[in-house]
Amino acid sequence: MLAALLCLVPGVGNLPTARAEPAPSDKTSAKEAKRVDSVPTPRLNWYPCNDYDGAQCATVKLPLDYDKPNGAKVELALLKMPATDPDHKVGSIFVNPGGPGGSAVDFAASAPYLFNRSITGKFDVIGIDPRGIGSSDQVTCFPDARRQQRVLNKLDMAFPVKNKQVTRYSSGSEELGKACSDYGKKLAGAMSTAEDARDMDVIRRAVGDRQLTYIGFSYGTYLGQVYATMFPDRVRSMVIDGVLDPVAWAGTAATRDTPQTLRVPSGEGSYRALKEMLRRCDAVGSKKCSFASTVDDQTTLQKFDALAALMRKKPIVIDDVEGNPYSVDYATMISTVLDDLYDPAGSEPLTDNLSLLWKFSGLEKNAVAIPAADQAAARKRFGRAAKPYGFPYDNSLEAFTGVLCTDSMNPSKVSAWPPAIKQADPAAKYFGELWAWSSAPCAGSTWTVTDEDAYRGPFDKKTAGPVLVIGDYWDPATNYKSAVAAAGLLGNSRLLLSDSWGHTAYGTSACVNQAVTTTLRSVKLPAKGTRCVGDVQPFTDPQTPEMAQRRTQRVTGIDPAAVDSALRDHRMPGRF
Repeated sequence: MLAALLCLVPGVGNLPTARAEPAPSDKTSAKEAKRVDSVPTPRLNWYPCNDYDGAQCATVKLPLDYDKPNGAKVELALLKMPATDPDHKVGSIFVNPGGPGGSAVDFAASAPYLFNRSITGKFDVIGIDPRGIGSSDQVTCFPDARRQQRVLNKLDMAFPVKNKQVTRYSSGSEELGKACSDYGKKLAGAMSTAEDARDMDVIRRAVGDRQLTYIGFSYGTYLGQVYATMFPDRVRSMVIDGVLDPVAWAGTAATRDTPQTLRVPSGEGSYRALKEMLRRCDAVGSKKCSFASTVDDQTTLQKFDALAALMRKKPIVIDDVEGNPYSVDYATMISTVLDDLYDPAGSEPLTDNLSLLWKFSGLEKNAVAIPAADQAAARKRFGRAAKPYGFPYDNSLEAFTGVLCTDSMNPSKVSAWPPAIKQADPAAKYFGELWAWSSAPCAGSTWTVTDEDAYRGPFDKKTAGPVLVIGDYWDPATNYKSAVAAAGLLGNSRLLLSDSWGHTAYGTSACVNQAVTTTLRSVKLPAKGTRCVGDVQPFTDPQTPEMAQRRTQRVTGIDPAAVDSALRDHRMPGRF
């Protein structure tokens, strides 16, 4: 399929590049310039961070509402990994790992493992925890953990399937929306991505950079696109990887009756990746893929369909060697599959997990006794699949919805979600439900708090510096066609296609890593039409991707495993 269209770029050590054509960029609007430029340049008092080796931390208070620069303030947390060669310092690189709700502070602390010396030597790497999130002032929609937990208990499932679950989840979504629009409204109503872009522009000025250098992943690509279109002449260089379609994310008057997380075609991308994974499983057979169908008239995808159909009707009950029965339901199974699809090396765990469920399902012809090792593996993978929210107060869901709901247009009633999900099938088969329900708290009749200064387009400005748009073809969370859409909007951008697996492409090949490094460091884009191929492909000899990854690290100075670990720390199925 895709392989026929792709070629591995030869000589990645000398990846062709092209300096962005010099041409006038669009200008920051007078209204937006007045908002941010009227804020006095903050003085950042950096101090050593005890929890982050070699890092410096600071806090800054910025306007809660930029239309009222002398009004209420929000405190933001910053972390800087200083350039290791300060005598040749170029400037700063701002980073965001996604979410919404991921900590850019934690992510920036991983800079020595994420970037090579040509970046860490010449740039400070800076992470800002967005307002409401992480170590910045946190959004809280409930006065205490007890009242929060009453609502979260209704949402404690991967997604609802049965009618009673739909009723319960819908009720919890409505209560969360109302709580954030009431008790949490002060900050929840000021958490749109546009506010984060304004904060980043003021802090850019505070660190002495004339223009912004930025890399964002997943949801962080939307932050990058919002900054690029609000402040196009203030962009030095930008990389966005795992790209969201900004028009789909924000919504329009014509699309507002479709839930935001169905407008964004994540479910379609998830299903496409699963189908291709199972097609390759068929191709290699049961010796290399444990879930491969061994029945002549049944494909592996059909085998998955049969397992999913059974589990949608009733959960699989597993009685393990310890004599402690537990059940695995349909939603947990789909969530686990998506979690494995997020991993560039997820083909083996994904199919091994499906194989375990198949053995316990009763669908296996000529079934034999299940070995104790398989029972133990099932317990390890599925016995603790459902994790409760933290105690005493975990604001991660409020942080996620605080950004999601203030950014986007959505239907008025939660009752609009089930028919919209049904309509999205079969293009987003299995995964449409998982993605769709995450935006249910945003229903307009219950999430009533708004950010009047949220940015909803247009997204077609021409930036002063180049924007590298990276699309991972098999990305299960940020559909490749969203990268195509984003690149088609930004006037000074270039699309890089990566035939790689997992969520986001950085770290999957020397080709991608070098393109990112060169764009950030030298303000040069890879040649038009550049295509990269990930080191790790499904069901290959384990030594093959391992050797390729070692080569990638040797050529680019970037450890693929460290990149994957740092990014996955900020991700969970159904988030960006």
